[in-house]
Amino acid sequence: MQLFLPIADIPINVFLILAIGGAVGFVSGMFGVGGGFLMTPLLIFIGIPPAVAVASVPSHMAASSFSGALSYWRRRAIDPALVLILLAGGIMGTALGVWIFALLRAIGQLDLIIALSYVILLTAVGGLMAWEGVRTILRARGGPPPATRRPRAQGWILGLPLKMRFKRSKIYLSVIPVVAIGLLVGFLGAIMGIGGSFLLIPIMIYVLRVPTSTVIGTAMALTLVTMVIATILQATTNHLVDAVLALVLMVGGVVGAQFGARAGQLIRGEQLRLLLGLLILSVGIRFAVELVIEPGELYSIREIGGGR
Repeated sequence: MQLFLPIADIPINVFLILAIGGAVGFVSGMFGVGGGFLMTPLLIFIGIPPAVAVASVPSHMAASSFSGALSYWRRRAIDPALVLILLAGGIMGTALGVWIFALLRAIGQLDLIIALSYVILLTAVGGLMAWEGVRTILRARGGPPPATRRPRAQGWILGLPLKMRFKRSKIYLSVIPVVAIGLLVGFLGAIMGIGGSFLLIPIMIYVLRVPTSTVIGTAMALTLVTMVIATILQATTNHLVDAVLALVLMVGGVVGAQFGARAGQLIRGEQLRLLLGLLILSVGIRFAVELVIEPGELYSIREIGGGR
């Protein structure tokens, strides 16, 4: 059954969109990540214009993060002070990303920058996660794992000024790196259409030494707010949010997440990290292949300016 997407200006099979939403929802439920790093590339691969895919996915990310953030809030597993400081940077990063998004679109370089960003980010993150998963599995086979210690913040971070006490997370550190991390996540969300949780969570654990009891809920809260802001800015500034596409993706995502959560409980943590790393790496490689192969049509005509 064909469904016409008004903003993307193309007809698409509604069952294909539902399947993508369901598959990404399954991955999100299994690995505990937002799934934007996978959703946006899949939409681009099936023919959705990259600009529309990047602008529309944040609305799906916001909806999928809402229930999770609400659940963690009720369990007091969100650090409100940490969320507010992260948001200070996240809002600035989102606004900056949307502005650069519009600028790149105006000069006709948006598609290339999106593809290059995914190649660099996903191959690096996916490769590191897969390597860490393999190392953990090999260590587990060699003997009992060593006792885990709470990660400590980097020495140079501990020496920064403007320190603040985050009571819920029981940490005391400068707000400067927290704002910088929020800015980075907001910027990437606007430029690439990703929630950033798969980057934010390890950064908060290993760089800021935020305890795991609050890190996931805090990351979800930040993703929720930054994705809502990104959706509003993309809709009002660039007019590229396809509500029909986002709605169909949400329906598939809700269903897929339920099955993914059950499947994730059957797999060990190190195996999950290895699988997620390989998945992220494969998407990055797929983008790299797209950049080097010769396209079917060497030339195309596209409107790049808003004027007449």
